[in-house]
Amino acid sequence: MKSSNMVFSEGAVQSFAMEFLKISQKAAIASYPWVGKGNKNLADGAGTEAMREGMNQIDMQGLIVIGEGEMDEAPMLYIGEKLGTGKGPALDIAVDPVEGTTLVSKGQDNSLCVIAASSSGSLLHAPDMYMEKLAVGPKAKGCINLEWSLTENMQAVARALNKNVKELTVMIQDRPRHQHLIEQVFSVGASVKLFSDVDITAAIATAIEESDVDIFVGTGGAPEGVISATALKCLGGDFQGKLVPQNEEEYNRCITMGIDDPAKVLKMEEIVRSEECFFVATGITSGMLLQGVKSKDGTTRLTHSFVAIGGESKNYQFIEARHSI
Repeated sequence: MKSSNMVFSEGAVQSFAMEFLKISQKAAIASYPWVGKGNKNLADGAGTEAMREGMNQIDMQGLIVIGEGEMDEAPMLYIGEKLGTGKGPALDIAVDPVEGTTLVSKGQDNSLCVIAASSSGSLLHAPDMYMEKLAVGPKAKGCINLEWSLTENMQAVARALNKNVKELTVMIQDRPRHQHLIEQVFSVGASVKLFSDVDITAAIATAIEESDVDIFVGTGGAPEGVISATALKCLGGDFQGKLVPQNEEEYNRCITMGIDDPAKVLKMEEIVRSEECFFVATGITSGMLLQGVKSKDGTTRLTHSFVAIGGESKNYQFIEARHSI
């Protein structure tokens, strides 16, 4: 990884994914002491600092396109920050050092550290606002449409999966704004699987057969939508998103960030415009996808991570690791 003109090829993607895995592990371990301590800002700060330090040691020309906020809002990992040694390939990077900061502060399940990356200029620069989201796994790829009702999407996915619609499981965040979606699932006799926070995990679950989730749907953060879309691209699944500006200021923010039609349904190819991408996550507290960081004898930390790599391989792996501290 010392070349100054490295092309971000599939081989390079795999190599970088393993480098970023180490960073994800370190960020999760750095946040771990703050689990259940009631201070989400200190937890987030610890993970952010560890992640930034690790990224600056990598031979790359990294650009944060999804991060901790604008430059005046975040001192580290802010949108537009350049990371790496300045050598190697140019990458778009989307991060959330502590996805679920409140979960960490309260000692609750399902918080994790996430990183997604792709070749330069390929990731959507999504503003920090709401996005309608719809995701499925590889077997239902190409069968969804955010402009349809959820009922119509369930019928299409059921056909693709060779299931009765009543056999489907739809994952939805437990929020009042989603009540109309929950009612549509019940109306056709399908099952709902509610979750409290971290919809990145819910989107990924559709592509992991052991999770027994067929569809993820709901409205959540747009930056997390870009990260979810990257993960699903690596997994061979499908994702669509539609920005939901709440006011004129947010609408104009979309225009400023290069999104000419904020009301347009964005397909996966428009959110992640390259096959050369990867996604890495490490659990901080245990959840549906990953186990949290665990302490052994005060001198060792155990981590559980998930790595998905795009390109032709479309492979993923779960990685358990032991770290001396």
